[in-house]
Amino acid sequence: MANDSELLLEVSDLRMYFPIQKGLLRRTTGYVKAVDGVSLSIKKGETLGLVGESGCGKTTTGRCIVRVYQPTSGEIVFHEEGEIVDINRLTRQELKSFRRNMQMIFQDPFSSLNPRMTVLELVGEPLLAHGIARGQELEDRVAEMVRAVGLRVEHLPRYPHSFSGGQRQRIGIARALVQRPKIVVCDEPVSALDVSVQSQVVNLLQDLQSDLDLTYLFVAHDMSVVRQVSNRIAVMYVGKLVEVAESEELLRSPKHPYSETLLSAVPRPNPHHHMQRLNLEGEPADPANAPPGCVFHPRCRYMEEICQTEVPTLIELTPGHHVACHFADQLELQGIDYSRTPQA
Repeated sequence: MANDSELLLEVSDLRMYFPIQKGLLRRTTGYVKAVDGVSLSIKKGETLGLVGESGCGKTTTGRCIVRVYQPTSGEIVFHEEGEIVDINRLTRQELKSFRRNMQMIFQDPFSSLNPRMTVLELVGEPLLAHGIARGQELEDRVAEMVRAVGLRVEHLPRYPHSFSGGQRQRIGIARALVQRPKIVVCDEPVSALDVSVQSQVVNLLQDLQSDLDLTYLFVAHDMSVVRQVSNRIAVMYVGKLVEVAESEELLRSPKHPYSETLLSAVPRPNPHHHMQRLNLEGEPADPANAPPGCVFHPRCRYMEEICQTEVPTLIELTPGHHVACHFADQLELQGIDYSRTPQA
């Protein structure tokens, strides 16, 4: 893992509010706070896993980082060879040239590819758009990238409809990586694939990370996948980060009740090590009308009076382990001990 001095990306107090408009005049009556004060950092060469329930804002966070969305507020700072770039303040022209450094792999391999374009056109389009290559040089670079993701050069003239879901996702990966970006936001890249294909794509992403010196923000809801690929894990709930820690540390010893609940659903590697499945009552809070205090308190079995009135801040409980919970240093929560081996 990179040293602390090798930060590649810093996100500070990121917010993304979507207006709620009603009536014939489309007046704004409120906001959906999809991302509400998220701060995180990613070091060069590492993978940060971002997990949480559907609708928690993890995909929106990733799209804000690559400026698919223009954030409402906050800083997104990219460290590049001694220079510091505030992505949130780039003009459209500056952003176009900067996008070579940051790319995104989308969740759905079917809707993310233009059905009227061949593989050569799909993967080569970023090279043309940025004036990186054209003609034979473009074909050579596309062929090299297509082989790197496990496809054949013979596939270049074919259209997306003739490929399986796993192959389409490989095309999407090739398209994202053909410019040799510094950081890649992987937006649930295996959740739409068959289980038998998921491990192949995960292994491919890890191999490409090593070969191309990539840094990943890996968005997912499957803790088993996140554990396999991530150096650190950030847990998100209703637009806020509730826990950030080294992967093994968080899996073994979670400090937030929501993290404990997510881990209780993960299959255990040791059949003799059982953990009661923790079921959350009710639904996630409405990001347009979040409850006062801790946003998780209506579903938390450890809730106290202070949780209903005071918002917990994300504090560093132990070195590298940040938690947003009033009782993080008092609770004894269950995790997963992967160091245990199954008994004979």
